[in-house]
Amino acid sequence: MGKIKIKSPKEIELIRDAGALAAETLIRAGELCKPGVSTLEIDNFVGEYTKKHGGISACLGYHGYPKNCCISLNEVVCHGIPGAETILKDGDIVNIDITTILSGYHGDTSAMFLVGEVSRQAKELVAVAKECMDAGIQAAGEPAAKYLDIGEAIQSIAEEHDFSVVEDYCGHGIGRGFHEEPTILHFRNNELKAMIEIGHVFTIEPMINMGRCSTKTLKDGWTAVTRDGSLSAQFEHTVARTKNGIEILTLAR
Repeated sequence: MGKIKIKSPKEIELIRDAGALAAETLIRAGELCKPGVSTLEIDNFVGEYTKKHGGISACLGYHGYPKNCCISLNEVVCHGIPGAETILKDGDIVNIDITTILSGYHGDTSAMFLVGEVSRQAKELVAVAKECMDAGIQAAGEPAAKYLDIGEAIQSIAEEHDFSVVEDYCGHGIGRGFHEEPTILHFRNNELKAMIEIGHVFTIEPMINMGRCSTKTLKDGWTAVTRDGSLSAQFEHTVARTKNGIEILTLAR
C-alpha cells in the first residue's frame, strides 16, 4: 500500500458536494429502470443531468471508456457499457455506477435497481450486497479500525448466505484523483494492516456473486461477468474517516 493522502475538512466538503450530485443523479437514473428502457437512454440522462448541474461524468473517456456511467445487468459484475441494444426486461437486476467530478473533486457511488417482478433469489442477493456494504462501512468506523477489517466484515456476511465476494475488483481512495491510494479489498485478507486515519477518504463497493467469485472480461475490454453465469450485485459509497467517525459522502441532499 502506498502513501495515503490525508484530506482536509475543506477537501472532504468538496468531495461531499460531488458525492451529493452523484447520489442525486443515481436516484433519478434508477427511476428509469423499467422494462423496455435501453441502458443508453439511462446513460444519456446521467450525462445530461450531471452537466446541467455543473458536474463532469468522470467515466467518460477514462482510459478510453466510452460512456457516462457503468450499467451492469444480472451476471455482469461491473463496467457494463450502456448501449441502445441493451434493453431492460422484467426480472432484471441492474447496477448503475456513477462518478461525478465537481469543483475538481470526485464522488463515486452505485446501487442496485430491480426491474419489474424479480425472483426471490435475486432480491435476496441484492439485499445481502447492501448489507455487506453497510457492514464494511460500520467496520471502517470502529475505533482503531484497520483496512483489513472491512474485508472481514463483508466476507462474513456473504458467507452467512452462501454467496461469494469478488476478489478481482476493489475499492479505492478518491479525491482529486478518481483512483488513489489505498486499495480496499472486500474479502478476508492479511494485507491491509494500515489504520484508517482521520482524513482518509475512500470507496467501499463490494461485489457479491450468487455463485463462485471468479470473473472474466468480455472482448470489449471492459465488461466483467461471472464465469459461472450466476447473478452479481453491488452497492457503493464514498466515505471519510473524520473526528466524528465514518461519514458517508455520497448522500443526496
